[in-house]
Amino acid sequence: MTRARMFALALTGVVATALIGGCSSATESAPASPSGAGSGSITVFAAASLKSAFTEIGEQFKTDNPGSSVEFSFAGSSDLVTQLTQGADADVFASADTRNMDKAVSADLVEGGPVNFATNTLTIAVAPGNPKGIKTFADLAKPGTTVVVCAPPVPCGGATEKVEKATGVTLSPVSEETSVTDVLGKVTSGQADAGLVYVTDAAGAGDKVSNVAFPEAAQAVNTYPIAVLKQSGHADLAHRFVDLVTGEAGQKALAKAGFAKP
Repeated sequence: MTRARMFALALTGVVATALIGGCSSATESAPASPSGAGSGSITVFAAASLKSAFTEIGEQFKTDNPGSSVEFSFAGSSDLVTQLTQGADADVFASADTRNMDKAVSADLVEGGPVNFATNTLTIAVAPGNPKGIKTFADLAKPGTTVVVCAPPVPCGGATEKVEKATGVTLSPVSEETSVTDVLGKVTSGQADAGLVYVTDAAGAGDKVSNVAFPEAAQAVNTYPIAVLKQSGHADLAHRFVDLVTGEAGQKALAKAGFAKP
């Protein structure tokens, strides 16, 4: 082989090595592609009574955070906190009372402190036109009146117990449900003459029910707290959702659904 040929081959090798090294260096030093800061999906565990308001707030959240989404799991607050303590995956928890939020705090599930964002009050939901003529809380204890309430661990059930103690009236419900929406369903389907639900649920049912306000409900106003969970994989988005709920837009949606301020 001639010297010229050997030189050409050597030069080719040097150039190839330089190119490979350059590519490797460029690869190593290239910045990582954006992970979509501010985008992603969060899961919100929320009390059943929040479904209407939070669905509207969820749409606003997606508008405010392009590329992000929010999934909701609505149920009785006691069921939700049980799921969380057993390892269910969620980013935010919104309870219909402080008692169940306290359980989440005690289980070390909450990041920072919960924030109160709304209050709700009981009312009596009856069939349209109130055929049983129910006018007071005491009327629910009359013989022949079928009444449905929430189970005691559920916030609306706890509120019902408070009213019973305040009035001295003991109810004999035909069933105790695990969420306020289930109580409402028993009334709208004709399976019960009356049910103790929140004013927001009665309002949301429209002409499917009539509602009977009673003054003793003021003895059992429920305060709703919300908190970001420590396990959240999108803590920034979770905080944004909480900020939306507690901010002007969220409060407007809650007020429209019948909630009062905390």
